[in-house]
Amino acid sequence: MDIPQNPWTEEPYKPKLSPDLLRGHTETIVLGILHGGDAYGFEIYTTILERTGDQYELKETTLYSSYKRLEQEGCISSYWGDETRGARRRYYHLTDKGRESYRRNMQDWEFTRKILESLMQTGGAVTKSRNMLGLQ
Repeated sequence: MDIPQNPWTEEPYKPKLSPDLLRGHTETIVLGILHGGDAYGFEIYTTILERTGDQYELKETTLYSSYKRLEQEGCISSYWGDETRGARRRYYHLTDKGRESYRRNMQDWEFTRKILESLMQTGGAVTKSRNMLGLQ
C-alpha cells in the first residue's frame, strides 16, 4: 500500500494512533498480556512497547493505576518476587475472573470494531439515498 505524501513537507505521511481509540482499553491490554503468564509491572510496560514496535507507550502511572483497579476487582492478584539481586518486583497473576473479563472485553471490542468499520465505509446508504432522489 502506498503511503501518501504530506502535501506541505513532501515527506511520507505517518499514520497516528489516536489515544481516544485506546482510552478505556488499558485493562484489557494488561489482561491480555497476563494471559501469557505472570509478569511484573515494568515487564508489562516493556511488552507493550515491544508489541507496538515502540509506536505506543502507556505511561507507567496509568498502568499502575490499572493494576490497582484490576486487583480491587479481583481480575488479577499480586505477589512479591524473591529476586536475589536488585529491587524486589511485584508480579501480577491473571485470575479466573480476569480471564472472563478479558473474554467479555474482547467480544465488546470485536463488536465495536465491526460497528466502526461499517460506519467508516464509503458510499453505502448515502449513495443509495442520493440515487433514489436522483441527485447523483
